[in-house]
This record gives sequence, C-alpha cells and structure tokens, in this order.
Amino acid sequence: MKPHHLSLALFAALLCLCENYTLRNSVSWAVASNDVVVEEELDAVSEEEVAPALLVDNSGLWKQAYPPSVLRNGAEKPKETVKSKTEDAAPVSSASRVFSYRMEEVKAPASAPSPPPHQETARTARYMAHYSDWGHLATISTQDKIKDLPFGNIFSVSDGPMDNSTGVVYFYVTLMDNTVADLRSFPFASLTFSEAEGDFCRQQVYDPEDPRCARLTLTGKMVEVGPEEVEFAQEAMFSRHPVMRKWPVGHNWFFMKLELKQVWLQDWVGGVSLIPLEDYFKATPY
Repeated sequence: MKPHHLSLALFAALLCLCENYTLRNSVSWAVASNDVVVEEELDAVSEEEVAPALLVDNSGLWKQAYPPSVLRNGAEKPKETVKSKTEDAAPVSSASRVFSYRMEEVKAPASAPSPPPHQETARTARYMAHYSDWGHLATISTQDKIKDLPFGNIFSVSDGPMDNSTGVVYFYVTLMDNTVADLRSFPFASLTFSEAEGDFCRQQVYDPEDPRCARLTLTGKMVEVGPEEVEFAQEAMFSRHPVMRKWPVGHNWFFMKLELKQVWLQDWVGGVSLIPLEDYFKATPY
C-alpha cells in the first residue's frame, strides 16, 4: 500500500472511532449521535442550573451525575451502547448526561516563589501556610468503628488571597463531612502542610520525609467564622478555589478557621522548631 493510501486509511479509521463522541471543553463523554447538545443550548443554562448536574447528592457526599457503567460501556463499545439506548433504555434527557463546564482560572503566580532560608523559621511557616492550597487535617473520630481514634482528611485551605496573607487558615466545609462531625464533638485539630506539595522538593531531589523538605503542623481550635469575618473568608477561599462557588447549596456549606495554639515546623536536619505565635503572625511569607 502506498504511503498516502495508508494515511487516508488511518484517518478514516479515526473518524469511525470518534463518531459517537462529543467534546465539552476538556471532557469527552460517549453519547448517541441524536443526543448531542449544541453549545448554544448549554450556554443558556445558568450557573445555578449547571452545578447540580455536576455534583448530585445521593448515597454519598459527591456522586458523578453521569453513570460510570454508561461511561465504561461507551468507551469500550460505543456502537453497541448507542443501540441499547435507542432500543431498550428509557429516554434520558441530554442535560442529565452531558454538561459543559467552564473552567475558571485562579489569579495566582504560575508557581510559588522560592522558600525562605531555613534559618528564618517563622517566615518559613508563614510561607508554607500561605502558598499551600490544601492540607491534611487530623481530628478525633466520632465514627462508630474508630470512635476516639485519630482520623485524617484532606481539605482545601487559604490564609487569604494571594496578595494578602493573614496566617489564619480558612476552610469551606459541610456537616455532611465526617471531619466536621468530629469537630462538633471535639473542636481541636492539627493541620499539616508539606513542602512536597510544590516543586521545590522535587527540584532538590528531596524525599517528602527528608527534613530539608519542610513540613508544618498547625494545632488549634476549629471555630465557625463569625458574620463580621464571612466576607473576607469567602474572598480568601473563592479567590484560591473558584470552583467552590459552584458547589451545591443543598450541602449547606459554611466557613471555619483554625485558632492557633501551636506552630510546629521541621525545615532542616537537627530538630524541630516551636514558633511563638507572636513571631508567626509578625512574619511575612513574601
């Protein structure tokens, strides 16, 4: 076969494979050709109507609106899936199976600046609290099988917009989360950050457990943010995690913050630092 004939054959095969897929921004779902929703129709849907299609509260906190079995069958046997939908399955509205989701950009630098010198412990702690987007929160569990035992969970966090670090770490939470239930029983917790979250430790070829790959643990009392502080907490969280604006209102989200009791830091060999709260809040991450 001649080279140009081979190219045409490959192109035709590719078209056949793609005929039952439609692109919605960066996500591609398998759908029947007669179920394709035009972009104009999707754009007409308000943000409030799109959000429930993304996150549906059913048996758990998060549930993908598109059934996994449909995705799996669609990916492996697109033609057979189309046939079963049209002949056997009950009609399903396109809006419940296909959605268009506008990705939002966080107004932040491409990467965090280089960390401070390890001797500047208070500044290093503020640097890690500010430039970390998430942390590991440890609580005392209220779950039946592990009651009164330690339980850890991941949370998105912010100590303020990128240009306004406060050192106070904020959270956006729901009572549907086990950790928040724990905090209602015993409000004290420890929040741990690792410098391995960014690029520094990889660039230096430091293992996450290497003392030179800094880790920070903030311990204190988790409290609900008061009315006078809610506006700033919202700016702090939503400016760093804009997708939170689209989370379903039915989950009754609210803001919490960590009132510090201790700042524990290891950022070099030879021991750890317990940083006085006064020094921590006086320092700057910039």
